[in-house]
Amino acid sequence: MTLRRLTLALLLLLACAAPLVHAQRERLSPDEIDYVDKKWPGTKKTATGIRYLVLQPGTGEKPKPGDKVGVLYVGTLLHGEKFDENLDPKHPLTFRVDRGDVIAGWDQSVQMMKLHEKRLVIIPADLAYGSRGRAPAIPRDATLVFEMELVSIEHPE
Repeated sequence: MTLRRLTLALLLLLACAAPLVHAQRERLSPDEIDYVDKKWPGTKKTATGIRYLVLQPGTGEKPKPGDKVGVLYVGTLLHGEKFDENLDPKHPLTFRVDRGDVIAGWDQSVQMMKLHEKRLVIIPADLAYGSRGRAPAIPRDATLVFEMELVSIEHPE
C-alpha cells in the first residue's frame, strides 16, 4: 500500500510541476502569444523564449562567440511601431558576438543564423531592455521585433 501511495504522490507532483516548468520558460504574456500566433503563424521558439521565422535561408557557417558580425535590421515594438533601423549595406551595425555589446536576445539570435540569412526575431522584454526600457523609444517591459540580416562574419585573429 505504501508503494502505491508513493507512486500516486509522484504522479500528482509531476502532473502539477509540468505546467509550472512550461510557464517558467514562456516569456511572453498570453495576449502577446495570441498576437504573435495570429500575425506570424509558424514561428519557432528557442529554449530561452525567443520566437523566430527564417525569411531567407543563409549559407555557410554560423558566428561563434568573439566573432565580429555585421547586421542589417529594422526594430519595432510588438505592435509595429518602428524605433530603429540600419539598412545601409556599406555600414551595417557591427559588434562582437556574446560580449555584451548588444541585448541578450540579439547575441542569442545571431549565433543561430548563417551568413546572409534573414530572420524575423521576436525578443521577450527580459532578453531586451527589460524593466528599464530605453526611453524615449522603447518603453519598460517591451517585447521587441527585429527583421535581421547577417551580412558579415569576421573571426578574431
